[in-house]
Amino acid sequence: MKEIIPAPPAIVRNDYESIRELFTKNVVPSYGRFEIVLSHGAGSYVFDVAGKRYLDLGSGIAVSCLGHAHPGITEALVEQSKKLIHVSNLYFTEPQGRLAAELVQRIGPGKVFFCNSGAEANEGLYKLARKYGHDEGRFEILTATNSFHGRTLAGIAATGQDKVKKGFEPAVPGFRHIPFNDLAAARLALSPATVAILIEGVQGEGGVTPATPEYLLGLRALCDEKKLLLLMDGVQCGHYRTGKFQSFQKILDGVPGGSQFLPDGLSMAKSLGGGFPMGAFWVRTPYADLLSAGTHGTTYGGTPLACAVALKILEVITQEKLVEQSSQVGAWLKSEIERLARTYPTVVKSARGLGFILGIELAENIPAFATSDRPPALQFVNRLHTAGVLTVPAGTHIVRLLPPLNLKPQEASEGIHKIEEVVKSLA
Repeated sequence: MKEIIPAPPAIVRNDYESIRELFTKNVVPSYGRFEIVLSHGAGSYVFDVAGKRYLDLGSGIAVSCLGHAHPGITEALVEQSKKLIHVSNLYFTEPQGRLAAELVQRIGPGKVFFCNSGAEANEGLYKLARKYGHDEGRFEILTATNSFHGRTLAGIAATGQDKVKKGFEPAVPGFRHIPFNDLAAARLALSPATVAILIEGVQGEGGVTPATPEYLLGLRALCDEKKLLLLMDGVQCGHYRTGKFQSFQKILDGVPGGSQFLPDGLSMAKSLGGGFPMGAFWVRTPYADLLSAGTHGTTYGGTPLACAVALKILEVITQEKLVEQSSQVGAWLKSEIERLARTYPTVVKSARGLGFILGIELAENIPAFATSDRPPALQFVNRLHTAGVLTVPAGTHIVRLLPPLNLKPQEASEGIHKIEEVVKSLA
């Protein structure tokens, strides 16, 4: 029998310099980009234009929840594009109604508004809060230090990090920042103008810091007492990244009173579309009709194409039991980072987060980083690139792992092995 020899892989031409030149001439330089030009991906891997393969443990900053080139997403895009791509929200379409029902089922009684990004979803929450408090003259929203809520003018005013605000003053009024996980500080900060408190279940950009169960339950009680809206930003930590659909469900799992907890509004994006631009916010039943006809809108929100993709993602997550898989693999990854902290304490300080939103906290004063003025997290991420792993920095000393939900155990093992090689070289 004739032996079948696989065809040799195509020769990948290195177009790095020409692509860089296109960006230099034509793209606004608002991003600090890594020196990598990516061409394609498959599953948990991406490839650059020189043919180098990277294990993607950042998944586009928690976006590509099914990895790259997933056939289910491709199928949904193709099939829906043959029927209806866009008609605007002047009309009803089945995919939007079905997706809203799926999200309500996973969160709680309420309704959903669809938009295009996390920043837009949070803008909807700000408008919801102002509408709620308008007749009483209340408009102020308390947000947490180290939070991140987007790059719009209101988003950077809500964000509790000074670095995103510089150069864009004066700030949009109506936002004040309070310490995260500090219930007493929240109570002390209230003013007659306060109408809502907005927090992330897990602060991602701020360093992978989860809210405590006591903080969530305490804020719910405080908001009920003072007639405030409790709003949550689930853009990065939502969509099963923590092991439950939303982070508060994971944090409060098994905690007395936790099963009754619901925020009043919740923003979503990133993994919702799995790479297709999409955002949404959910509003709890008593307030779900506050934004009536004419008070809020968007041209592209909830198109049939976007909703078909989001529905397919939910279907795949259920069929492939990715919630259970990501919970187990995520717990293993965190235990491995904790092992690295014990074994190499001069390089790794601790493990942070839960599920598939994890942080490697680097030790202070790593000698190998002393000769550069770049933040240690950025230097560490660049060394991981050389090793063939993509991760995401958060602040100066935290490296985030935000892998796709379908990351296989052997891929997680490969990632830890390469991370340990870098850590060992620094130790």
